[in-house]
Amino acid sequence: MSDDQDRYDHHSLLPENSTRLERGLERAFRQLLESIESPHPHLLDPQRTPVAFLPYLGADHGVSEWDPHASEAEKRRTVAAAWPTKRLAGTREALELAVRSLGLEPEVIPWHQEDPTGDPYHVHVIAVNSDVLGADAQQRLERRLAEAKAERDVLTLEIVGESRGWAYVGAVTYDGDLTAVYPYAAEDAEVTGPFFVGIGVDVVDTATVYPMRNQTGRLTIDGHLYRTANGAALRLNARLPDNG
Repeated sequence: MSDDQDRYDHHSLLPENSTRLERGLERAFRQLLESIESPHPHLLDPQRTPVAFLPYLGADHGVSEWDPHASEAEKRRTVAAAWPTKRLAGTREALELAVRSLGLEPEVIPWHQEDPTGDPYHVHVIAVNSDVLGADAQQRLERRLAEAKAERDVLTLEIVGESRGWAYVGAVTYDGDLTAVYPYAAEDAEVTGPFFVGIGVDVVDTATVYPMRNQTGRLTIDGHLYRTANGAALRLNARLPDNG
């Protein structure tokens, strides 16, 4: 007998007196079922199961507050929070899970943390809403909180609306240099070198030449005009004697 036959006989649900036909049918159906991928891991996961299967999964988890007209996201949150809420019932975590199952943000303030201190076992639950709530949202939330709280606790519910958005803050700086341009002004220049000192003398001699006077002879020049040293005009009518 093969190993597959041994494995089949080991997991068989048929009694010892089963016929060969019964064993053959069981083996055929087993091989058919093993060729199909098991859907159970997805079916039992509230986040991955098909939407049509959510009501059945919610009933399996013991969900008592169910709205068939709720959104798909709310249905998945409700189913996912069912078992943890039941396990933690009577604690702060259970109250927070009940609020979050409706898409709200919780703030749980027990009586001993209030200012001033409240009555014993009074719990103030604040549900912060950032979306649009239905008309029966408060009643539905109160029913879920009633299942999550301890029997001795008295709850006070407050639903607060909140709007969120982006706030942009910017800053601009303008930086630069201021340059003043003035006309060019040469700096004081220093020139070094030998220094020479010279003296020049200009001497001018003035000579006055007078005609020499002839004391021994006579000069005869007809018709010529001469001037003496003092500028006087002379008209000479003389004749030079012939020495020959």
